[in-house]
Amino acid sequence: MEDRGWWGGEGIRTVRTLFRKYDGQPHRLVEAIRLGEDEHGLWVGSLPGSQGQRADGSWKSIDYHRVRLFPRGQWWSALFNDTPHQTAIYCDITMPPEFGVDSVTAVDLDLDIRLLRDGTVKVMDEDEFHEHQVRYDYPPQVVATAQAVCDHLAATITTTEPFLTAYKPYLEQIRSLTA
Repeated sequence: MEDRGWWGGEGIRTVRTLFRKYDGQPHRLVEAIRLGEDEHGLWVGSLPGSQGQRADGSWKSIDYHRVRLFPRGQWWSALFNDTPHQTAIYCDITMPPEFGVDSVTAVDLDLDIRLLRDGTVKVMDEDEFHEHQVRYDYPPQVVATAQAVCDHLAATITTTEPFLTAYKPYLEQIRSLTA
């Protein structure tokens, strides 16, 4: 069932999105706006000027409108940045997220994929992935699944949904909050 509503008569609903490392340490925290859920998963968004907390406890300002997809049961999440951000889509390879009433928590497995505005696809942080396999003692199945998902997404990020158009209505929703 499609749920695109985010006003619900109660005003804006927020979702606490937390990425942790494999050992449980916090990696990134953002209080995002719940935009809805569809066949791709849960969509949340952030407005320019909102804050995200880094692993070291510092806060960073979000510069552009953006939406994030947390697909249910999948080993990734994706961030869709508004123009003119040079990265159109940023995928984090994660363990499948855990969904609470107003929260989402995912274990970040280091590998990332960037789709730049010019169409370039880059796999990032492979060195960190290899380092953390040893440091955090990733089980072989976690390593194999993370690598397979990364390879698959890198090959399909420019040709399949939700990366082509599915995010656009949600990006428009988050833009409309500052219009």
